[in-house]
Amino acid sequence: MTRQDIILILDGGHPTVGYTVSTGLNVLIGLSAVAIALETVPGLPDWAGSLLWKFEVFILSVFILEYALKVICSPKPLKYIFSFWGIIDLLSCAPALALLNPHWQAVRTLRLMRILRMLKPFHSSRILFRLRDALHLVKGELYVFGILSGVMLYISSVGIYLFEHDAQPDVFTSIPESFWWAIASFTTVGYGDMVPITTGGRFFTAIVLFIGLGIVAVPSAIITTALLETQTNLRPLRDEEKNKTEPDDQHGRDQ
Repeated sequence: MTRQDIILILDGGHPTVGYTVSTGLNVLIGLSAVAIALETVPGLPDWAGSLLWKFEVFILSVFILEYALKVICSPKPLKYIFSFWGIIDLLSCAPALALLNPHWQAVRTLRLMRILRMLKPFHSSRILFRLRDALHLVKGELYVFGILSGVMLYISSVGIYLFEHDAQPDVFTSIPESFWWAIASFTTVGYGDMVPITTGGRFFTAIVLFIGLGIVAVPSAIITTALLETQTNLRPLRDEEKNKTEPDDQHGRDQ
């Protein structure tokens, strides 16, 4: 087995075992995410905590071995090490430092970087290319809309502060504090921790909520339209490629 074969296997590109290895690593990442969540459960039995710890050691061993093999077998090790996925792979192994020194427990938060590894199979996907092209197509519109949204958030923060500060000085203490209310209202979440009680404040809130619906809906509509336009532009290219390959196939059968 050559070094190139090892790289193909680890990246999921090997024709025989690549898919199996890639799927197995993704399953381990998913199980790791579940284990991270279970560790936060209060009153976890000692046996469960010990099992989760052993599983973490196993996961780290697998990813450290994978990273070492990629560095050793890569034709350009430095290029891989400093690439985006190389850095993600390294950060996925970094929690091993917590096993060596208990004072480095904060490093264990880097375990969450493993979730990003599940995007690897899609890094060359046609869907991601379409999304990239769609976002590039409407980046001007999204930029303008982002500026307008920021301006509206600021105006809403100032407005609700002017309406509610005198009535609730302990709630709407300042414009920066009111900014949290504006974000919750614009996203139509409404946590309920900052509620207007004046007539003017309630009327102003109703207006903000309607504007918030537009702020949530408009970017979605812009991106959806861009995706449809990108799909429409790609269709003639696909038909052209298909028409080119069909005569070649027919010629091969005739021979």
